[in-house]
Amino acid sequence: MRVCIERASAIQVGAGTGPVERSVVHGGSMASSHGRNDMRFADWMSSLPQSMHTLPLTNLAIPGSHDSFSFYIDEASPIGPEQPDTVQNFVSVFGTVAKKLMRKWLATQTMNFTSQLEAGVRFFDLRISTKPRDPDNELFFAHGLFSATVREGLEQISGFLSAHAREVVFLDFNHFYGVQNMHHEKLVAMLREVFGDKLCPVIFAQEVSLQYLWEKEYQVLVFYHHPMALEVPFLWPGQMMPSPWANTTDPEKLIQFLQASVTDRRRKGTFFVSQVVLTPKASTVMKGMASGLRETITERALPAMMQWIRSQRPGESGINIITADFVELGEFISAVITLNYHLDDEDDYAT
Repeated sequence: MRVCIERASAIQVGAGTGPVERSVVHGGSMASSHGRNDMRFADWMSSLPQSMHTLPLTNLAIPGSHDSFSFYIDEASPIGPEQPDTVQNFVSVFGTVAKKLMRKWLATQTMNFTSQLEAGVRFFDLRISTKPRDPDNELFFAHGLFSATVREGLEQISGFLSAHAREVVFLDFNHFYGVQNMHHEKLVAMLREVFGDKLCPVIFAQEVSLQYLWEKEYQVLVFYHHPMALEVPFLWPGQMMPSPWANTTDPEKLIQFLQASVTDRRRKGTFFVSQVVLTPKASTVMKGMASGLRETITERALPAMMQWIRSQRPGESGINIITADFVELGEFISAVITLNYHLDDEDDYAT
């Protein structure tokens, strides 16, 4: 089930650009994928039928990416502070070779933020970390190994939004590693500086529609899984973006979990994430060490996962945000967006 997509995580050399800008999908054959030049869904929200403009965004189908920043993994970086001693010891013994192998299992995306946005992704799963003994107290995206700086990623997202004034994004800051109060304050200040008036203050989730956001000229909803959210008007509490995790390598168990989670969602009045994501066990990693996550797990399970997605309907008791690894595979993005057009059919509306 290998899809003809070149792995775009290799960093291209470019003067004056950071890793976020340089990590892009390579050109060439891209069967069943959304590449750098595919702009079909760059403005999909503003292109929805007028009847959907006043619907709560909790009732729409929105594509998102899992570990959204992992298109760039810095193999020269230290191991993330959240990693167990076994991983730390593995890297201390095998060095760069160990990090290259880790990268095959930590990188869950190939497209950078701009490419994801142009392809239609509107939800970003973000994990933040500091580096040990960093005198600058810089904030990085991280998943086992470190990615780009948070500022680079936020500025890229803001640039897209400035060019697409009727598109809306969800930024879900759900893990913090080695982050102290001063780092949270720095991140909040950075969000204000980068997004400014685009930030939507917290209101009832069911009041957030495209029409409301367009009238207020808001484009960014920030969800923050930390008590700091209670102190800042534009930080939405993490409990308003529940994202249950199946933690399985079995596609059948994943689908059962997803369906049960959607059923449990009924009328809770929050946004909701369905993670169509398989999680490798240690034994899985050992068996497919050299192949990596994409070949060993994601591509093999793709048909079953896409079948489940296409069978869903958005609505109060249906799906809302759906996230996946390697979002360019299997027409994932277009399949999720297309679910919104079933809202015109009352028989299919999940109520």
